[in-house]
Amino acid sequence: MRYLRSSLGALAVVAWGVVGPSPAPAQEKSSDTLLTVNHYLDFETVSDARISPDGRRIIYSRRFVDKQRDNFETALWIMNADGLENRFLARGASPVWSPDGTRIAYLAEGPPGGPQVFVRWMNAEGATSQVTRAEHAPADIAWSPDGKLIGFAMFEPKPDVWPIDMPSQPQGAQWTPAPRYVNDLHYRADRRGFLESGFVHLYVVPAEGGTPRQLTKGDWHAGARFDGQPGAVGWSWLPDGRTIVFDGLMDPASDKNYRDSDINAVDVATGAMRKLTAVRGTWSQPVASPDGQWIAYAGYAYTPQTYKTAELFVMRRDGTGARMISGALDRDVGSLRWATDNSGVYFTAGDRGTNNMHFAPLAGAVRAVTTGQHMFSLGSISQTGIVAGVRTSALEPPDVITFALTTPSQVTRLTSVNADILGNKRLGAIEEVWVTSTSGTRVQGWLIKPPNFDRARQWPMIMEIHGGPHGMYNVGFSYMYQNFAANGYVVLYTNPRGSTGYGTDFGNAINKKYPGVDYDDLMAAVDTVVGRGYIDRSRMYVGGCSGGGVLSSWVIGHTNRFAGAAVRCPVMNWISFAGNADIPYFGHAWFEKPYWEDPKPWLEQSPLMYVGNVTTPTVIMTGELDLRTPMAQSEEYYSALKMRGIPTALLRFQGEFHGTSSKPSNFMRTQLYMMSWYQQHRRDRVVP
Repeated sequence: MRYLRSSLGALAVVAWGVVGPSPAPAQEKSSDTLLTVNHYLDFETVSDARISPDGRRIIYSRRFVDKQRDNFETALWIMNADGLENRFLARGASPVWSPDGTRIAYLAEGPPGGPQVFVRWMNAEGATSQVTRAEHAPADIAWSPDGKLIGFAMFEPKPDVWPIDMPSQPQGAQWTPAPRYVNDLHYRADRRGFLESGFVHLYVVPAEGGTPRQLTKGDWHAGARFDGQPGAVGWSWLPDGRTIVFDGLMDPASDKNYRDSDINAVDVATGAMRKLTAVRGTWSQPVASPDGQWIAYAGYAYTPQTYKTAELFVMRRDGTGARMISGALDRDVGSLRWATDNSGVYFTAGDRGTNNMHFAPLAGAVRAVTTGQHMFSLGSISQTGIVAGVRTSALEPPDVITFALTTPSQVTRLTSVNADILGNKRLGAIEEVWVTSTSGTRVQGWLIKPPNFDRARQWPMIMEIHGGPHGMYNVGFSYMYQNFAANGYVVLYTNPRGSTGYGTDFGNAINKKYPGVDYDDLMAAVDTVVGRGYIDRSRMYVGGCSGGGVLSSWVIGHTNRFAGAAVRCPVMNWISFAGNADIPYFGHAWFEKPYWEDPKPWLEQSPLMYVGNVTTPTVIMTGELDLRTPMAQSEEYYSALKMRGIPTALLRFQGEFHGTSSKPSNFMRTQLYMMSWYQQHRRDRVVP
């Protein structure tokens, strides 16, 4: 709290100046050589690189902006494994090769509406069939080993009904629809933004088309741990095709801890289920070995801590012999892939802002497969040992790469989808920064500087804070930050305590005290950069979304050194949040007792309780359909700032759920509103 004491002591001599009228006019000039907002309309993103089983062809997804409909659209492209004959294949996403390589299954828009499962033959004819016509969106598609079935996860509504003896509606009358009755804490937002009760379950459908058959049933999520969203975790077939292993809650009572999940098995023919994991914990991502004898999975045994790294485990197919094989890695594992000879498991792990591939043998020590300052996403590995994936670094947006498992250092980059946009652009250089915070903790961060940076000048600075709070900023390309830099801002972003990628102890440092020491880490980073002498202390700004919204509002409640803030999709009041968010158990996990037994810590950790200290002009941005950090949280903060006479504005983004940038136009608006707000405000005097 040392920053609070020093800044409050100077509060009487602080004055805030407004540059120009409010709101300000458009503040960004278009440029052919700088990465301005308008170029975002032509920017593309690459993902889902999948190599064919024989290693000869690669299919990947390219996401682009539909300028007319204000949406992101995705198309599948195909090329030879050497990058030649790169061409459009079909509209859709999430491609999966059939085991024999003759077909692909993928997701694309289809009747009756929303994503559906399609199958395309990969011969010269290229025949395509729509396989499902589901009311809700399938996800996590996977072929059965014999190629006859396709499995997927899908949300199953569970409408609650409250029968009452209403009089009959007169013929032709237009009565108000009945209220939407909600009778449990498992719900999500439907396509219209309304609450919808239900659970995610597993289904299979004939690959030639037909009626999906539901495999799992009950008031729990199958193959979708944590918040019930398809794709959150995983499931897989056993090689015999008779069994599927998945993670999920088979004991509804265990949902008292929102992180609990088991690894389970379901018989495809009968639907009979059994639990495989014997120890209570958070278990996910089950993947069967090629010989069907082992199951690899990620997770950890139950702990009251709010964060624990997900380690790599294996067990026999009947659930016996469970053991950890990731050793002392102490990093979250993901993208599990078995070696074709059953000798071990390939996986990726985030570490200090990077993501690389590793191998854990069933017997022996873990070894790194790839290294480097980049974010690598593992797509698939062919039967011939060729890896396809996507890589991004500070100055390179995501593109498809390949390498052989025998020579992983010899990487071939196969695409360069944004070369037409970035070829003549001057980008901001990135610099890694390490600072020492309280208790001697070392904290990592990065700076992106304007393309014309001159350390002899004074530059405005934006500090952006990541969400989660258990998340990780990384060295991948950021359009957002490069756009800030193109407009003359130094951009600071860090991984304070609570972040992933630094081990359990670092991530758990904010356990039951969030915000806490993460604030110290953020301020230590600011002090370090300001101490270099090129930051204009009258033009320092802070922002962040979700967990970053929590911390940015906490920051301005504990120091007045920032000239403006952009608080986005925040939690302001933990008590009201716990009763309104779509993860009702999340808030309770952060406190020892429920608020009705001991409200004091709930209030002490709520940014709203420090609004009396705020002097920073603050713009608040939240999606009107947000259920993760509901609009009421932003309204509480906005009202309090208004009543105190602090310059503030509330932007309610239409058509947005959590965040403000799912629509291309809203991404651009978010950038421009933030820079407009920052340009309007600067400090007339600087507080030390």
